Amino acid sequence: MIKFTVVSTKGGVGKTTLAANLGALMADMGLRVLLIDADIQPSLSKYFPIREEAPFGLTKVVTSGYVTPDCISQTNIDGLDIIRSDDSEKSLQQWLMFRIDRGDRLANALQSPCVSEDYYDCIIIDTQGSPNCPIRDASALAADQIIIPINPSIMSSREFYDGTMDMFSRLEPNSRYRLGPIKTIIYRKNRTKDAKAIEGTFRQDLSPQNLTDSIKQDFIKMGGRVTVLNTTIPDAKAYTESVTLGIPAHRHEIKRDGSMPSAFESMHALLWELVPNLEGMYADINHSQKENGGE
Repeated sequence: MIKFTVVSTKGGVGKTTLAANLGALMADMGLRVLLIDADIQPSLSKYFPIREEAPFGLTKVVTSGYVTPDCISQTNIDGLDIIRSDDSEKSLQQWLMFRIDRGDRLANALQSPCVSEDYYDCIIIDTQGSPNCPIRDASALAADQIIIPINPSIMSSREFYDGTMDMFSRLEPNSRYRLGPIKTIIYRKNRTKDAKAIEGTFRQDLSPQNLTDSIKQDFIKMGGRVTVLNTTIPDAKAYTESVTLGIPAHRHEIKRDGSMPSAFESMHALLWELVPNLEGMYADINHSQKENGGE
């Protein structure tokens, strides 16, 4: 089993869309996937229609320290389940704030038998887009890999490094868990000259030989644990349209005219970089649509 957490200190960078579409793609490839909505704004919980809603959600998981079947809801996508966000009043955040073991609570809960590799192949956690959030920190420590989407128009390489270094320095000394490798993806890339220039600068800045002295030291401290993925996700209407339709983007846009890759192509390329042993495997679109009423 592999566990991903999608993280950013900024809102509106595409975390939820990325988490939902990655999960749905893997489910359409025949894998068993559990989504966890750890954002107080429960966007992921509403992303796909729920086929069978569980009476409980994330609050019970974190406070009890266990995942039980009555916390796991089923979406209308075969093989894709979800633990819903149910902390709109921020009571869970307050509860965690005063726990010595707050960073370990979710990681410990994910050791529960009903979310073992006997039941799931992948867990994907969506988090709140703000700094100093206890449940986001716990979610990051629960992951094997951390995915950070970056919109090149709103976040510089320096800000990215500052945020990443802050996460390392705050969390790792206070937990028995170690943060996994960080995979950074340039998300919502458009075709303007400015966006291309920003992307080029960002990639160049992250190259060790081109970093300033201070950032070089940061890179060394991270021990090569940050990777900028080759795949970029374009700023395409297919992703927003698929949300409205309540279906995964890879089902909505299989082919696309022009130079920009389709959602089907982009999401597969991203998944193959994240999980190389899946390279060459494709979602069974015809079977998925038939199972879900011929979308």
